Amino acid sequence: MASNQPADPIPIAQALIRCPSVTPAEGGALGVMEAVLRPLGFTCTRLPFAEVDNLFARIGTEGPHFCYAGHTDVVPPGETGWSDDPFSGLVRDGVLHGRGACDMKGGIAAFVAGLADFLRANPNPKGSISLLITGDEEGPSINGTAKVLEWMEANGQIPDMALVGEPTSQTMLGDTLKIGRRGSMTARIALHGIQGHSAYPQKADNPIHRLVRVLHRLTAEPLDQGSQWFEPTTLQVTGFDVGNTASNVIPAVARAMVNIRFNDLHSSASLTERIQAALAAEEARADLEVSCSGESFLTEPGAFVDGLQNAIRRATGREAKLDTGGGTSDARFIARYCPVAELGAVGAKLHMVDESAPVAELRDLAVLYRHVLEEFLG
Repeated sequence: MASNQPADPIPIAQALIRCPSVTPAEGGALGVMEAVLRPLGFTCTRLPFAEVDNLFARIGTEGPHFCYAGHTDVVPPGETGWSDDPFSGLVRDGVLHGRGACDMKGGIAAFVAGLADFLRANPNPKGSISLLITGDEEGPSINGTAKVLEWMEANGQIPDMALVGEPTSQTMLGDTLKIGRRGSMTARIALHGIQGHSAYPQKADNPIHRLVRVLHRLTAEPLDQGSQWFEPTTLQVTGFDVGNTASNVIPAVARAMVNIRFNDLHSSASLTERIQAALAAEEARADLEVSCSGESFLTEPGAFVDGLQNAIRRATGREAKLDTGGGTSDARFIARYCPVAELGAVGAKLHMVDESAPVAELRDLAVLYRHVLEEFLG
């Protein structure tokens, strides 16, 4: 490549896609990352936790410290339906094909290409740049970003700001900038009654009736109307089971599962109290198990968000919508340590059969990421 030509993310993306890194397998993807980052001057550190391999790479020691976070693990391609080998990295008609092209090996490759161009123009940037690349984003998210952040904190590597490269654009590159995410929690309820014959209900205590009333208390009214940056909280009953095969038996236990996606007006603790109150109102004997995959978080608009919007404006001419929608991402872990936002390609084909990304879009994304680095470190 001639020195005056921009770095091309496509060969990097192809090399990553050709690594069968179905979560939690590393598949050689982190080796690809090390091979492109070390010649740029990065110090690379492998961080294995249990069966998950992760990578932390950094250039520079001074502040401000900008961190790019992403994942090389991918979801399984499935058994059938692909037009080509899902790990081929094939380019056809201006489109890159393969598992991870969209989510998010293409995005990581775009950042590396933009980073290479930035460093070529700024061989002595005023701060430092790191990459937190995990192999556990598509999996349980236990031994990936969360554990790497703990290591970073213990070793004085926490950044001043972080950008997660998830494919967050909606229809055009740079049309959306995620500055927060809703929290997500699941409650599993086992409500106990007294088993009996359905012809003699006075001798039994039907847990189904009590559980239905509990669920009605939880779903009858909206939890809120939304907040300044978040849409309304949603509570959905996602499971109901009594395991009863006999039509004339009142069961002893009824079970339900509830999933709540909540905004910044709530916490998992306050919502747990709400469920406990609904159970108490029915004088229910129940076991309640709650798991929270992440609390809601928000990076308030300010210097960091303004800088990202400026970069988007320079690269695309668009005004990015500030958004907090969607599911969860690893940004929920990073938000505990520093301001974080999410900016990446259009997520039209993520997790789909024949996952793909336009070549031109990935090259434009590399330009956008170069502008992001210029905004904060140029």
